[in-house]
Order: sequence, then C-alpha cells, then structure tokens
Amino acid sequence: MIRPKSRDDLDSLVGPPPHETMTTGESTHSLENADQALRQHDTSSRYRTELGWWAWVIGIISIIFTLYHLYSALERPFNTWIHSAFHLAGGTALIFLLYPASRTLLNLKTTESRWKNVLIGRVKGVAWYDALLAAAAMYCNVYVYFEYERLTGNAVQVLGYTSLDYLVATLALLLILEGTRRCVGIPIIVIAAVAIAYAIFGNHSPIFTHAGMSWETFSTNMFLSSGSGIFSTPIQVSSQFIFLFLFFAVVLLRTNIGQFFNDLAFRAAGRYTGGPAKAAVVASGLQGMVSGSAVANTVASGSFTIPMMKKAGFKPHVAAATEATASTGGQLMPPIMGSAAFIMAQNIPDVTYNDIIVIAIIPALLYFLGALLSVHFDAKKNMLRGLPVEELPTWKSLITRIDLLLPLVVIVTTLLVGFTPMRAAIFGIISAFLLSFIRTSTRLGFRAMVEMLVDAARTALPVIAACATAGVVAGTVTSTGLAGQLGSGLIALAGGNFLIVLFLVMVACIIMGMGLPTTANYVVTSTVAAPILYNNFDVPILAAHFFVLFFGVLSEVTPPVCLAAYAGAGLANANPMVTGFTALKIAIAGFLVPYVLIFEPAMLLEGTIADLIPAFVTVVIGMVALAAGLAGYFVTNASFIERLVLVISGIMLVIPNLIVSGIGAAGLVVVVIIQYIQKSRRGKSAEADHQQAPAASA
Repeated sequence: MIRPKSRDDLDSLVGPPPHETMTTGESTHSLENADQALRQHDTSSRYRTELGWWAWVIGIISIIFTLYHLYSALERPFNTWIHSAFHLAGGTALIFLLYPASRTLLNLKTTESRWKNVLIGRVKGVAWYDALLAAAAMYCNVYVYFEYERLTGNAVQVLGYTSLDYLVATLALLLILEGTRRCVGIPIIVIAAVAIAYAIFGNHSPIFTHAGMSWETFSTNMFLSSGSGIFSTPIQVSSQFIFLFLFFAVVLLRTNIGQFFNDLAFRAAGRYTGGPAKAAVVASGLQGMVSGSAVANTVASGSFTIPMMKKAGFKPHVAAATEATASTGGQLMPPIMGSAAFIMAQNIPDVTYNDIIVIAIIPALLYFLGALLSVHFDAKKNMLRGLPVEELPTWKSLITRIDLLLPLVVIVTTLLVGFTPMRAAIFGIISAFLLSFIRTSTRLGFRAMVEMLVDAARTALPVIAACATAGVVAGTVTSTGLAGQLGSGLIALAGGNFLIVLFLVMVACIIMGMGLPTTANYVVTSTVAAPILYNNFDVPILAAHFFVLFFGVLSEVTPPVCLAAYAGAGLANANPMVTGFTALKIAIAGFLVPYVLIFEPAMLLEGTIADLIPAFVTVVIGMVALAAGLAGYFVTNASFIERLVLVISGIMLVIPNLIVSGIGAAGLVVVVIIQYIQKSRRGKSAEADHQQAPAASA
C-alpha cells in the first residue's frame, strides 16, 4: 500500500491547502497529528525509524529486493514458485528488520538498564532476535529454491518429506504469521489461527465437520506445495503484479501527483454547496486510483481537508466521517482497487485484469455519487456554502501541470491495447520516472532515487505478509471443503430465501473484513463468501466477487471496527464512535451498490446499452432519494414522515421490478410536490413579513 514514510513525504503528498497558506507552526502541527494518527490506526506504519547503522543493511536489502522485481519483470528468470519464494524471502526478512515485536519497543526512552533493553530489543537499530528471525525467514524461503527439483520430483511422492522439510515448513509458517501480526495486525492472525485449528481438529468440530489432518500434512501442504497454501494465487499475484504497481505509486508520490489531484478536486467542486467536503470526496477518489490503504488515504488527504471542512462549518465528526468514507471508496477505484483487482482477475474465469478495471468504473462512480449526495444534502440542510472562486486553484495552474496525469494515461492505454499488467506497470514506472525530471521540485537526484527504491520495498511489506497469510486461510477453506458446508448452513439458516442469504453474506463480509487490508480482505471474503452465491444461486461469478469486495471494503467505515473513521476522528479531535456511525450514514447509499450489481448485471457491463441506461437512471434516482431521506433535506427540510418515505422510495427504486420501482418513484414524486408547496408557502410568508416590516416601523 502507498503511504507517507516521513514528514517530508507526507508534506509532498498532501501539500498545503490550495486556497490558503499555512504558517510553519500550523503545518508542523498538522503533520504531527497526521503522523500520530497514522501510527495509531495503521499497523503497517509502525516501523522502526531509529535504525543507526542498520539503515545501511536494510537499505541495501531493500534496493536489491526492488531491483530484483524490476529485473524479473523484464527477463522472468525463474518459474512462478521460485519467484514467489524469493519475493517472500526478501519481504519477510525486511519485515523482521523493520517492524518490532511490540509497538512499545519503538519508544527508546526508558529508565530500565541498558542490558535489559538490549535483551528485550528496545534499542536503536534492530533487536538481536529480529536479526535471527530475518535470517531464518530468508533461509526457509530460499530452501525452496535449492530443494526445488526434489520437492517437485517423484522422490517426495515415493519417500515422503524429510524431517528437515517438516521443520522448515513449520518454521516458515510460524514466521509468516508472526511477520503478518507485526505489520498487518491481529485480526487476520485470528482468522488464520481459527482456520489452522479447524484444519487440524475439524474431526472434533461440532459443526462443519471434516476428517481433520496432521500438522505435518498441513504444514507441508501450506508451504512446500507449488500453487497452494502460502504460494497460491495471492502471493503469486503480489510477486508478479502488485509489487510493480506499488512501486509505480511510489514514483507518482515523488512527482507530487497527490497535490495535483487535490487542486483539481477543489477547482471542480470547491465553489458549490458544501464545497470543501465535496472536494475531499473527489480528491480521495482520485488518490484512491493509486493508493492501497483507506487509513493512509484518510490521513494523507484528511490532514488538510478535515481542517478546511471544519472551518467551513462542518462539525468535526462529520468532516472526519466524510474523509473516511471517501478514502474507503478509493479502494474500489480502478486501476489498482487496493490491489484486489489483480487477484480478482485470477479468480474469475474468462475475465482479464483489463476487463476488471473497465467493469469497476460504474460501481466505483456509484459509490462516490452516493457519498457526494449525502454531503450535498447535509450541507444544504445546514446552509454550508462553498469557497470563493478567488480562493481556489486557477485552471491555468492546473493546465500547466496536466502532464502529471501522463503515467496513469500510459498505464490505462497500454492495458487497453492488450499489454499485460506487468508490462503496463513497467511502462508506467518509466514514464513517471522520466516525468519527474521536468520540474525542479520533483527532479530526482541520486539520493532520491535510492530512497525511492527503498520506499518501494517498504511499501510492499504489508501486502506481501497479508497475501501469504490469506493464502493459508484460502488453502484451508479449499482443502477442508468448508466453503460448501458454509453455503449449505447459511442457506438453511435463511430458509432458502435469497434476500436473507444476501444480507447474511453482507454481514459476514463486513465482519471478516474488519481490520484487514484490502488485498487480504478480498482474498478471505472471495474464498469463504463468494462461492455461497454463485454455487447455490443463479448469481454471475463476477457479481458475486464484486459483492464481497464492496462489503469487505465497507468494513472500514462500519462500527465497531472502522479504522478509517477512527483515523479521521484522530485528526478532527472528534468522538471515534460517533464518527464511525456518521461515516456509515454517509456511505449508506454505497451499501445499495453491491445489491444492484447482483440484480442488475447490466451494471457490470453484462448486456446491452439499452439494459444499462434505465437501470443506471433508476439507481441514481434511488440513491438521491435515500441520501435526501437520511439527511432530512430535499427541496427543503423534511419531516419524519417525509424522510421515511424518501428512504423507502430510494430502496424500492433500485429493486429491478417495474411495479416496485414504480411505487418508489410515486412516493418520491409525492414528497417532492409536498416539499415544493411547503417551500413556496414559506417563501410567500417570508416576503409578506418583509413587506409588513417597513409599514410597521412607519
């Protein structure tokens, strides 16, 4: 995932507000708050910064790691399994060198004795035991390279695995889980631990019983089997595609494209009702095109959009919730989609990555439209105006920087003409790198190039760990047949009712996605939940995968574990739980989108344009009604009954049934007529009062 690595990087990503100049003190305070919020809510940002001479060691390993991926993308010197093993070897080694066993060890100020600090690892640099763990992680994965011929030959089939094989597989599995805990967090480890326990002790399970398996069988299946477990699709995609696109995002960071996106958003939306909030939604959507973390996106954009929204009159929790909702939607924006798009392309037959990024455009736009509508009606209700035009960036300043979009254009164009994602990423990296030399502010010297290579490796570490651990979960579900049993159990619980099954799958995806990065989130939900829909009902596999992706991502703004909302609350000094529920309210129209994709395949470009247009129009009208009902304002302030009718009408409009949609449309029309009459009467009453005032004073 792309995230700021230092104050300088954070500053270059977000820059100052486009319409005002911050003082040095304000800027420093804002960046400190952003850095604090990022480390508090984003586990992947809690890495060592006080490295001493270890910085040279880690830097060299990181540079080699990045250059190896660039070389392998061009030459492809190894097969998939060996390449994935090298990818995991470098990734896990760097994780142990950069991420301490506990966040408390990052605080070097202590009154304990020096030797005790050395023993527990509270030292400047890398703890002695982490250096050993890094070496062990490297050895376990390189073991696959040296033993490849034996592991893939007939000897293993005839003689079985050796004691050393079992030891290496066990150690590798434990190291991967520990590394994931350090840089991704506890939630995915809990899921993986439950999966492992189920795989081994499934014969004792009171529900979803299976034959069970020995630890030796499980560990070797997870680590020493090509194409399964840890080395299954997630880590393969990470090693081949995701790393390159993350490197591409790092290069874009150096060209200051984030500031360009912010300025473009403020120029486009800043002068309208609730302008700062609308600009925050647009900017976060644009930054989401190259970002892989909702939390990091919230902090990067929110460090200046949230203060601006507060100054414009938005309540702190509303400002934080707006930014969190928009940043969460960034994980649904092509071409990267939080790195989930690459894995989705491998999971769905006859659908390529190029197809995915085109198909994802309409669902993503619908999500952001829902967020914009929620912000618009809330601003209208509270009479929050936009920014003066003279305080916004000029079109001239934007046009002179339009070349910053060139790398994105290069990637999209090369994909659409038929190049592989790997080749498109290489072209994008090259174009972004060359573009950096146009301006003095982004021109890369030798040191900056070295830092860029190091940042690329560090940025990829949480994704590598998440993909490896998600592979364990996916491997367990596949090998035990859990997906089929879960489907049968869920259908039985719902009494066979399709709508109830959809609701239960939605709840399951939100729960499973809580606290997980987008990549691991999608791997888990697509493995466990998606098969329930396309194996038991007439749901297109593409729609099922988008359904689980959406709701897994929406866990970022769904209480009680809504990390993006909590990060925004930290910047806004707002109540975290209130912010979470406000974010859920702003995003609620987006909750309709996955259901629409299930019932309206045309939204996923399955069908003709004649099917798409009426479905799109009714969905948009429904989202307008729903957003207005939740905000309590449409033409004018709405009563409780009017709000209720608007919400119900909005939901009915997105149901693909002519009679149901017609009733929803009728309810909307009735509310509109009533509100126009009320507004007209209030206007006439106000005019009469205004005319009577001079007469009374006379």
